[in-house]
This record gives sequence, C-alpha cells and structure tokens, in this order.
Amino acid sequence: MQTSEMTETWKQWEGHIVSGQFPLGEYLGGFGRGAVFTTEIGPERSKAAIKLLPADLENAESRLARWRKVAKLSHPHLLRVFGMGRSKFGNTEFIYIVMEYAEENLSQVLPQRSLTPAEAQELLHSVIDGLIYLHKQGLVHGHIKPANIMAVNDRVKISSDGIVAAGERSAPTQTTVYDAPETSMGSISAASDVWSLGVTMVEALSQRAPAGRERLFLPNTVPPRFAEIARHCLVRDPQSRWTLQRIVAELQSSTGTREVTPAEPSVVNNPRQTTPKRRHLLAVIAVAALLIAMLAGPRLFRSQPRAPKPQITSEQNSNAANTGSSAIPVQSEPERVSDSGIISGSVLHQVLPNVSQTARNTIQGKVRVRVKLTVDESGNVTEASFLSPGPSKYFARLAMQASRDWKFTPPQMSGQPIPSEWVLKFAFGRTTTEVYPAQK
Repeated sequence: MQTSEMTETWKQWEGHIVSGQFPLGEYLGGFGRGAVFTTEIGPERSKAAIKLLPADLENAESRLARWRKVAKLSHPHLLRVFGMGRSKFGNTEFIYIVMEYAEENLSQVLPQRSLTPAEAQELLHSVIDGLIYLHKQGLVHGHIKPANIMAVNDRVKISSDGIVAAGERSAPTQTTVYDAPETSMGSISAASDVWSLGVTMVEALSQRAPAGRERLFLPNTVPPRFAEIARHCLVRDPQSRWTLQRIVAELQSSTGTREVTPAEPSVVNNPRQTTPKRRHLLAVIAVAALLIAMLAGPRLFRSQPRAPKPQITSEQNSNAANTGSSAIPVQSEPERVSDSGIISGSVLHQVLPNVSQTARNTIQGKVRVRVKLTVDESGNVTEASFLSPGPSKYFARLAMQASRDWKFTPPQMSGQPIPSEWVLKFAFGRTTTEVYPAQK
C-alpha cells in the first residue's frame, strides 16, 4: 500500500474511541504499520498522543510488557506514559500506548537552522539527565535521534515507547546512522545510547549527521570541543566510548572556551580510553521552549515593519511577567462615539503571557501572533481563535491562553451594553511582550 493510501486509511479512524476512553483526534503521522493520533485523557480532557500498532506483530505482547514497566518510570526529561492495552476496530486488532503530547521535536528545527553551541549544551544536559536515569534503572533508550527529542510545555523530553532492558537481545536488523554498530547484531547497551547521542549532537550543531562506513567523518562546522566529544562517542568498540558522566564533565570543564572552526572535516578514529572524571550532574535547565521558539525559523530574521506604540507592554523583569498569568488592570481609554451612536468599549484588564527567558533568548526580531476575541455584553471572552498563529506553536499557545482571560468594558448602544469583537496583536521579543488591542 502506498503512503498516500495508508494515510487516507488511518485518517478514516479519526473519531473512533479506543477501549471506550481514548478518542482518536487528529492523525499526526504514520510509521511502518503504525500510526499516531492526538487523544484526550482525564476529566479535564487534556491533550495527549496515542500510538497504534498491529496486534499481529511478533513482539506485540513483549511491547505491552515493556510499556507497563515504562509507565512506572518518572523523570522530568522522560515522556510520560498514561496507559496501554489492546483494542479492536471491526476486524482490526491492535495494541496502543497513550503518552504525553509533544508540541515539537528536534527534527522539525534542524531543517531550518542548527543549534548554537550554548543551545546544544543545554539540550545535551537535558537528554543526558534522562538517559542517566534510565541506565540506573537497568534500561536503555535505544532510539536517540532528533525526532525522539521532544518539547512538552517548557521542557525537553525524550521518547519513552521504545525503551528496553539493557542487554536485551533482538533479531539482527537493518540499522541507521543513529544506531550503534553492535545493534545490527541484536545487542544493545547503555553504550549504544552514547553512540546515538554523539550522532544526534553532530547533526544538531551542523544540520548533517556524520558520514562514512568504517570511519565516520564529522562536518567541519562542528565546534572543536563538541567534535572531541563526538569522536569519543562514535567509537566502534562499545567499551571504549565515553560514559554519559564523562561527557557531562567535559561539557562543564570546557564551558567558556574559545571556539575555532577546523579547516578540514574531522575523522573519527578509535581514541585512547580515558579515566572518567567523577562530577555530580548539575540540575539542568528546562529548554523545550527553546525548541519550539526556534521553529519561528527564517521569519524571525526578516526585518519587521515599524509598528505603532503598543497600549500594553510587559517587560521580562517586571512583576507582571514573573507572576505568571495574573490579571493586570489597564486604564480605560476615553470613550469614543461612532457615527451610529455606539460608544466604543475598552480594555478593563488583561493577562500577559508568562514566557521563560530560555525561550526569549532564541528570538531574533519579533514573534507575532494575532488572536480574535468574541466578547459578550458583560465584557467576558466567550470565544477565541487565531487570525495568525505565527511561526511558533509555543508562543501561539501562550498568547491564546492569556487572551481567554482578558476582560473588557463593553461598548454601549442607546445606553445598553452590547457584544463586541476584539483583535489582540502579540509581539514577543527578547525582553518584552507587547500587546496591541483593537476593537473591530
């Protein structure tokens, strides 16, 4: 079956309910014989993701057993699992796993630009922190690559549905550049994750994975200190690769060193084994917003037209920004009377998005979002929709959440309050969030 036909087949399942509790929402994509949809969980109907796989897979039961174990894990950089099981639509039986919904993943960022060394270092800390946790549990991720490094709310998380026990053997399979050489023979260990991390790090910094067969060539755009780490990750002998703790120590010890781009591509050879430095893994900074914000891509590099002075401005260091989504009074503008005798409304109070500084640091120029509001005669927002969500789902989500809590002094006609429509224009910058409210 061709990809387009498979997509149409999967999309026909939208609206079905799995196991009587997980409705299949938007079809997000397919892989092999499986598919991923959005779904809803809990009394608040929180958004989640559900992955479906055919029940006739040879390892279906072992997958379910692994998923049950993974559901008991808890770590801030590991995608949460909410449920799993078997279900059936007509004559089609399948297994499923319900997980946190990820707004973006690293593979969506890299086609637009590579990470800066500072961004890569923060990302590595988050991923390594999650991997160290798994390894201490006797588990291996086994699938570290850009598509499996995700952004959930304001945090980086790695996928969890492919986690296996360290040393677990499987049938030899065809591998990709992200897979360590030993995995082609069905062997996997913590060192296999180190290989995958090295490939992913190189790609994140250069937009290209290492090339070659027996010897891997690193792109010459990889900064030297990261290239050095990559060379120690991409060693064919698993026992000779650096440990995750050694990588963290190297990242910390080399912070602030001057970067010099090498003149020629770097070749990965078998380095000498080095005694690891034992250092405590520092608490990592949540950087999911970094991934999401970077999806603004080339648009953020364009010069923006000069805009009128905003009515409302939130500085990052002000109390408004630090207190989260709190309502802030806004002084009403003078009443204006239209030709039809309608007295215009005004902003009564507004809620400003709470943007992490990590996300702001990724902005170049302005990230702009426009939200249309339907307001009742009491001045409360009854409906909100995007006129323009902008280039970043992260900032769009923050703008929408804030917009729903705005309140207005309703316009009046013949002395009576009437419903109205408003447009909020958000402009997110590195230090401020500007809001331009306008009644339609």
